[in-house]
Amino acid sequence: MTASPYGEGTLPKVVRSRMIHGVNGLDVHILEAGYESPGRPLALLLHGFPDLAYGWRHLLPLLADAGYHAVAPDQRGFGRTTGWVNSYDAPLEPFSLLNMTRDALALVSALGYRRTAMLVGHDFGSPVAACCTLARPDVFPSVVLMSAPFPGPPAFPFNTAESAASSVQPNTDTQKLAAALAALDPPREYYQQYLSTRGANDDMWHPPQGLNAFLRAFFHVKSADWPGNKPHPLQARTAVELAQLPTYYVMDLGKTMPETVAPFHPSAAEVEACKWLTEPELGVYVEEYGRTGFQGALQAYRVLSDPGLNAELRLFSGKTIDVPSLFIGGTNDWGTYAAPGALDLMEAKAVTRMSSIEMIEGAGHWIQQEQPVRLSTLLLAFIEKVGGADHIGDCGPGGRQPG
Repeated sequence: MTASPYGEGTLPKVVRSRMIHGVNGLDVHILEAGYESPGRPLALLLHGFPDLAYGWRHLLPLLADAGYHAVAPDQRGFGRTTGWVNSYDAPLEPFSLLNMTRDALALVSALGYRRTAMLVGHDFGSPVAACCTLARPDVFPSVVLMSAPFPGPPAFPFNTAESAASSVQPNTDTQKLAAALAALDPPREYYQQYLSTRGANDDMWHPPQGLNAFLRAFFHVKSADWPGNKPHPLQARTAVELAQLPTYYVMDLGKTMPETVAPFHPSAAEVEACKWLTEPELGVYVEEYGRTGFQGALQAYRVLSDPGLNAELRLFSGKTIDVPSLFIGGTNDWGTYAAPGALDLMEAKAVTRMSSIEMIEGAGHWIQQEQPVRLSTLLLAFIEKVGGADHIGDCGPGGRQPG
């Protein structure tokens, strides 16, 4: 693999790019800040789709200034992390939530830490972070979930021994919802269903408007810069309710994602005014995805609809997240409500020590890029409140406890 120096001069000076070899079968590309001083507590930041470690570039220096060794990896399937098979026909098991949890665990270990002081997961990084705390609360003693609420792991049927009917019922909810969406006027399709199709990678990798224009429109329409984002809770996971979502979530059936977002491409003046994602910064995404395509990133959506890979999560049936937790969304982000009921389930059942649910004004889906200062303030206040320094444990190579 050949690639130019990372970031093309757009990274903050205190952030470095490097490779960590032999991490659960991967060579992991990370961005990090605060690495110069040994013994700092570890802040691990997990991105979502179609983001990269690069999406945390504004936040990394702020956490380093607060005394952390802040690390953001390109997750399996993304960016400059290698060791995964880039093919639609590749086995999905390596992209399962449990294996991506192992990726995070292996990275913490490779960096010389026994545990994190801060674990943050955004978008698809949120369920990965949630599984980290379900599986290894000793290594991940607190968690911050962003944009995607965690409704809990899938559960085994309970108290069915005396039931005459089989307790193993085929899960047809997804198919029924897809049929109901397709029956609407105009016919619609849930974005996760589209992103799981064989054609989605090529659609997005080689869009008619060009990769730069596609990604610019995609980042814009899901941000607070697009005035159409006025999210609110949905009443149920029905076709009629989901049809209230913008078309980048519930698409017009038969349209590609590039076709879906093209009408929302920002004007030249809007692009010029976008300080959280300048043209040179967007160019980093264009270069990375231009090189790899999107298939590795899209495998996660196929995992969500794979019965076997969902069944293995029943290892945690009935288990809750019992470490101090925080949820952060953007006031202009539909992601908080895209899975109806997930926010309520997280708060009432799935997470037992939820510190609070915070919504950041002036942020859409890309919270860490749009409002990094407000985000860092919430993260640092949360860790201080739950006693981050008290549960840091091994602070890493050459480590000593802070304070």
